Amino acid sequence: MLKIGVFGLNRGLDYAKDFMHLDCEIVAVCENRENVVNAALKVLPTDVKVYNNFDEFIEHDMDAVVLANFFHEHTPYAIRCFEKGLHVFSECMAASTMAECVELLRGFEKYKDRGSIYMLAENYPKMKFNREMKRVVEGGTLGKILYAEGEYNHPGRPNYAEGLQEYTYFDKHWRSYLPRTYYLTHSLGPIMWLTGATPKRVSAFATFNPPSDDVAAPSHNADKVASMLMQNDDGSVFRIVGCSAFGARHDSYRVCGTKGQIENLRGMGEQVMLRYSPWYVPEGMKENNLYTPYFEDSENDFVRKSGHGGGDYFTAKCFLDAIKENRQPEFPFDVYSGVTMAVISILAHRSVLENGAPYDIPDLKNEDERKKWENDNLSPFHYSDGRTPTIPCCSHPDYKPSEKNMELYHKLLLEELEIATDKSHLR
Repeated sequence: MLKIGVFGLNRGLDYAKDFMHLDCEIVAVCENRENVVNAALKVLPTDVKVYNNFDEFIEHDMDAVVLANFFHEHTPYAIRCFEKGLHVFSECMAASTMAECVELLRGFEKYKDRGSIYMLAENYPKMKFNREMKRVVEGGTLGKILYAEGEYNHPGRPNYAEGLQEYTYFDKHWRSYLPRTYYLTHSLGPIMWLTGATPKRVSAFATFNPPSDDVAAPSHNADKVASMLMQNDDGSVFRIVGCSAFGARHDSYRVCGTKGQIENLRGMGEQVMLRYSPWYVPEGMKENNLYTPYFEDSENDFVRKSGHGGGDYFTAKCFLDAIKENRQPEFPFDVYSGVTMAVISILAHRSVLENGAPYDIPDLKNEDERKKWENDNLSPFHYSDGRTPTIPCCSHPDYKPSEKNMELYHKLLLEELEIATDKSHLR
């Protein structure tokens, strides 16, 4: 039985449940928020060892580590795992600076003989509609793929006290300094997986819309969406947004070829629309095909209840399959693809700050390319080790929340703190 440790229980608990269902043993967890630990212990095995210090946690006897700590702080911990030969399940930004991208790859390669499997825990490709789109693309009836879109749109409810406590629970939390291009794996990962293409050039623009003073808004970024256009290694084009906040919530993907296209429909659950040009309709199909895909393995009760439409479960299973078969995960979940997505997010934001200036995406498998970026530590975030932002997080570099925004944020945060310990589950 594979022994797994979880670093960060707010999100990590969701994956812990999936791994337990897949016959793994959760042997250790590391988390410094007491209310989160207490909630998790209602679900985890009674003999699980709880740590609040990573240095002690990493010495526990285990085979793999789920990195579900702060979004922008995975790289140093992944490298610590490589040193010990532990498998790494990183959720879900591989690195937050160009220098870290280089460090992660060098660390992975330096300790490669110790056998670590690294997987970017990007779960959206495994949603049911994306699995169906992958099946159709691989069937070849769409022809040569020319264009694809990915949108992860996640507007938040204003003045939602519980949401603030769960997601932005102190002033310098990473979410308050998150550029709109950085959280892009839910948009980019699925269309890379669907098409097999890798972006080689990116340009991006953002929409700036600051909140009014009657909204609790601690973010130093008032951009609501960053739209990124990418030229790929196969000549195709991607258009994606990162974590955006406009209109109604949706996860939307579209793949277009020379003969037809397929997309999931915004606001229509798991339905997909598969369309062909009239002169290319395959035998047995119609020009327009609207349907809900079916996969027998997606109908299991546990899978259906697993996070992100079963995506969490299937992503965890992919990780375990790679370990059992002693191989690195498939594209684009491997360490090199994870770093590529991180590079795109970082350079796309620089494009935003430079009025859409295009950036070439370096191939960091190449050591000569690594040397060009190995000292580039520009970052919009505050870090646990005391480092502070060295680049603006917003398209309007001088923007910051108003005193009223922060006053209301602190008021609602304190109100929610009084009931935080009563929660049975935090995400």
